[in-house]
Amino acid sequence: MTTWHLRSKRKKTGGKYIKSRKKKKHELGGEFAATKIGEKKLKIQKARGGNKKLKLLATKKINVVQKGGKIISAEILSVVDNKANPHFIRRNIITKGAIVKTNIGLVKVTSRPGQHGVVNGVLIEEKAEK
Repeated sequence: MTTWHLRSKRKKTGGKYIKSRKKKKHELGGEFAATKIGEKKLKIQKARGGNKKLKLLATKKINVVQKGGKIISAEILSVVDNKANPHFIRRNIITKGAIVKTNIGLVKVTSRPGQHGVVNGVLIEEKAEK
């Protein structure tokens, strides 16, 4: 059973609660950076506190951690699975948790490319040698 976790907009009497204020600029959500496969393309965005966010719009490479802790840069071929949205597979959009096909095997993405500006992953299935 799921429960409603926010306060109701209505009182027990049926009257409405009135908002105490409007949303502030820093509370706004950001634009979704749909990271695709292609030539490296970055977008720098200002963040709160004078910080910067690197939004990765396109990339060909992924940093892969192999068994034993060795890190290799691999080439992304396509997106195999994406739990965030099934339509992202067809459009080759990379998000955290996506499984991508590389030249060394299947890799699960562990970083957030739209927030961090880099694609890191863990090797889950090695490519079979012929």
